[in-house]
Amino acid sequence: MVSPGTVEPERVTTGPISSVLAGVALVWIMVRPAPFLQPLREQLHDLVGRFLRRHARRLVGFADPYLTVTIAEHDGGVDHDGRMRRGEAYEQATAYLGDRLGDGDQVADEFRGATVWWSTASPAKSNDQEDGGRGVRAYQLVFHRRHRDLVVGSYLPHVFREGRRAAMAAAGRRRKLFTNAGNLGSAWRHVAFEHPSTFDTLATDPVRKKEIMDDLDAFRNGEEYYKRVGKAWKRGYLLHGPPGTGKSSMIAAMANYLEYDVELASVSTNTDLRKLFIETTGKPIIVIELEDVDCSLDLTGKRRREKLPEPSTGTGTAAATDGDGATEATKKKRKGPEHGDEERKKVTLSGVLNFIDGLWMDKHIELSYCYFESFKFLAKNYLAVDDHPLFGAVEEMLREVEMTPADVAENLTPKGPGDAADWCLAALVKALQEAKEKAMEEIMEDE
Repeated sequence: MVSPGTVEPERVTTGPISSVLAGVALVWIMVRPAPFLQPLREQLHDLVGRFLRRHARRLVGFADPYLTVTIAEHDGGVDHDGRMRRGEAYEQATAYLGDRLGDGDQVADEFRGATVWWSTASPAKSNDQEDGGRGVRAYQLVFHRRHRDLVVGSYLPHVFREGRRAAMAAAGRRRKLFTNAGNLGSAWRHVAFEHPSTFDTLATDPVRKKEIMDDLDAFRNGEEYYKRVGKAWKRGYLLHGPPGTGKSSMIAAMANYLEYDVELASVSTNTDLRKLFIETTGKPIIVIELEDVDCSLDLTGKRRREKLPEPSTGTGTAAATDGDGATEATKKKRKGPEHGDEERKKVTLSGVLNFIDGLWMDKHIELSYCYFESFKFLAKNYLAVDDHPLFGAVEEMLREVEMTPADVAENLTPKGPGDAADWCLAALVKALQEAKEKAMEEIMEDE
């Protein structure tokens, strides 16, 4: 009898197993290489391993119909403090996802009939002090292979665009004013940009304003168009007009309308100019202001000829000078470290032309002197009046006198609590009359 849970010793056999193990051991002894072949065996093992791993990934790719896009937290750069810089794509994806995605979570998103899945990836903690020892975070976007063109061409740009808008909305739609920061690492530093100028406050022809706004809308929503025609997604605007006609206000209004940041750069060398241009982000509107270019850039220094000044006495010797009156001895002193290669340290006209070589002006916007329609717009904004007995005198004077909208607005600004519309309009008429008399005097002097 065999009791439950027991096994009779004579019934337990190990013969077949022992035979198999003995056979395997014999085969291993036969195929094991000699000691002098051990290095060759290791190299062959590494080669076969790399080959299998490489092709295994391809085989898995064919078997798995889903693709993964990883958006790392850092873009590889550093800020002016030497810290790892967060990538713009990561920040925009964070703003787009909001509170829907936490650590270890996965959320689905629908876009034009396609479903994608977002998740977070947090590697093991590192010893790198720059990232706080927590490793680099990342987002992973998973989608079906058949939606690849849709995701790469449309969905990701949609995510970044909406993420940027969400981030600005969370910050109260505050934009940034960037300025170049010299040798502080990154070329750009920023402060909050709170310029109040909008298209509603610009003293410009309403038809012209609508034309500009429509053009900006077409540019902002024209990603597919620019891609289809093979053009870079950028737009060039040439603003020209006398000082005080509203060029800076127009730039601020365009930035507020497009929800763009503003970069205010002042450069002194061609190298700085090139560096600033390289560090601008995509889809920019770049405005170049050449203020008194003939005075700012030394365009004629090389054309100066040497002069021989009159000797101070009849028996004196003349000293050769350059165009600025410096003697040859003085010129030699200038060749020291503080004065050497001085021309190469300046912004040159050729440097500016090389910079704008890849830019083009798609639309010209002329901002002229104030005319009557602009005056009525300013009077409405500054004085809250639509009509006044002095409007006729102002209209007649504006036909004869050139005055910028900035000067008109200054005269329409109340200077005290008791200054009403009558006082401000009278001050404007007086200023126009004085400008007319001054212009007449200049004409008489020229004659």
